[in-house]
Amino acid sequence: MTIAAPTVLVVEDDPNLRLALRDNLEHQGGYAVEEAATVKEAREHLSRRDFQLILLDVMLPDGDGYSLCRALREEGMGVPVLMLTARTLEEDVVRGFESGAQDYLGKPYRLRELLARVGAHLKRSGAVAPTKLLRFAGYSVDLDRRRVETPEGAEVELTRKEFDLLAFFVRERERALKRDEILDAVWGTDVVVDPHTVDNFVSSLKRKLKWTSASRFSIQTVRGVGYRMEVER
Repeated sequence: MTIAAPTVLVVEDDPNLRLALRDNLEHQGGYAVEEAATVKEAREHLSRRDFQLILLDVMLPDGDGYSLCRALREEGMGVPVLMLTARTLEEDVVRGFESGAQDYLGKPYRLRELLARVGAHLKRSGAVAPTKLLRFAGYSVDLDRRRVETPEGAEVELTRKEFDLLAFFVRERERALKRDEILDAVWGTDVVVDPHTVDNFVSSLKRKLKWTSASRFSIQTVRGVGYRMEVER
């Protein structure tokens, strides 16, 4: 039986922050995400479906998160609310809780902390994320089972670091990644590794994934930077 992904509504007027939140929640959390830039848009989403968590910015073009949260509570809507805001004075935090929010996270926030809080709230509400599965060009990357399959369903045998590197490339597809960024994400910030190690692992990945010029994906060298994974739509 397929478990439906927990639903999250992101209410944020900054388009860059909103897109980054959606991408990370979908790709790293496995959640079903919808987004709104205003109180009006948030209301429209909430009228169409139920959500298991709302990430709510305080300052919005047509109102504020405090008023929206308070109104939802007065209407009997119990969906958990995690407020995201640069306003972190004590009175602002207290106001957020008094309006009915379950949690309050100041900007700029750390991504891992945000994902951890989202996961904790969803777990508390009984929502369970489905198996984390990334896909690209017909390949599947099962993060829970640490298994990679070709479009034909054959398993690709990868080492632990090769798997971690591939998963990182897939999550960050279409973005130029610096070698240092790749090393920190895959090998860790406390490990000293020759930057050219990345080159060797990329070559190994291409070989094991049977990459050719006709493949629907590529791991391109970005001169003076590092690498970028490109996938045909």
